[in-house]
Amino acid sequence: MDQVRNEVEQVFRNVFGDDELVLRDAMTADDVEGWDSLTHINLIIALEKRFGIKFATAEISRMKEPGQNVGHLIASVAAKRR
Repeated sequence: MDQVRNEVEQVFRNVFGDDELVLRDAMTADDVEGWDSLTHINLIIALEKRFGIKFATAEISRMKEPGQNVGHLIASVAAKRR
C-alpha cells in the first residue's frame, strides 16, 4: 500500500503543480488549493492512466460526498489494482 500511496502522491503533485504536496488520509478537496470540479476530473484521469484502472461515473460522483477523503481514494486505487 505504501507504493500505491507514493505513486498517488506523485500524481497529485503533477496535477496540482505542487512538488511539496504531502497527502494525509483525512485530506479532502477543501484542504488542497485549486481542487475544484475540473481539477477533480483531471486527477481521476491521471490516476486512471498511471495505474491502468477505470473508475465508474458513480464512483467518481461518490468521491465528492461528505466523509470521503484522500485515504478512501488511495484505498480505491489499491483495490482496483488487484
